[in-house]
Amino acid sequence: MLRVRPVHFTSRTESWKQLLTTLGMVQTEDDGGWQVFDSASGRVALHSAEADSGQDGRTVLAVEVGDVAEFARRTNLSAQEESPQEGTAEGAGPAELVTADHGDACRISAPDGFSFLADKAAHFAQCADADPALAVAAVWYTADPEGAVRTLLHIGARPRPVPDNDETADFTAKNGGVLLVRPATGQPRSGLGFEYDGGLEPLQERLTAAGLTASLTEEAFGSTLHVANPDAGGPNAPATVWISQRRPMG
Repeated sequence: MLRVRPVHFTSRTESWKQLLTTLGMVQTEDDGGWQVFDSASGRVALHSAEADSGQDGRTVLAVEVGDVAEFARRTNLSAQEESPQEGTAEGAGPAELVTADHGDACRISAPDGFSFLADKAAHFAQCADADPALAVAAVWYTADPEGAVRTLLHIGARPRPVPDNDETADFTAKNGGVLLVRPATGQPRSGLGFEYDGGLEPLQERLTAAGLTASLTEEAFGSTLHVANPDAGGPNAPATVWISQRRPMG
């Protein structure tokens, strides 16, 4: 299995909880400083952080899998099949089993120096009460889009058609969520957003009714809703959280 579940570090967990639940997500885990919210496609974990710390307002890409060791084996096998001359030495390959603060995990390392964790899923079913139109979108900003694409293919992400032939790339995960590769200068980094399969106006009304500031913009390939980021003003946080209207190709 493969599910998108980025981790967002914040000192404003209550404000984020309000935003996520208003978007239509349902809280499924609450361990104080660790809270998980399910959408119909993908999850978001909130991790408490000290205010104004280096982590506050930062999102890290992460995924959930069924069996960490098997996931690592399949990822490395896929990489070796693509480049037989690589990965022949013991321990070589993009996937490495590690012991994280929360237990056993698999670290995936990419050619651009970016890495992310695959954790064993705490539970496997998506919440039936979540808004069926909402999907979690994790973004990988990188100066090496080709390397990012290869890495996501190795972990089993499924390519999705994109509107044009630039260096952007979209993927879906078998068990929920979207992974987006976007070209960018500087150090590779993660981002968090959402997709909505339907009109954004009712969602905007729902957010506004909850006291959240939300503005709608028309863009080249669809509409995007921008909601005030609870972490705005910090060094790690953009001013808004975006929700794009999903318009399938073809």
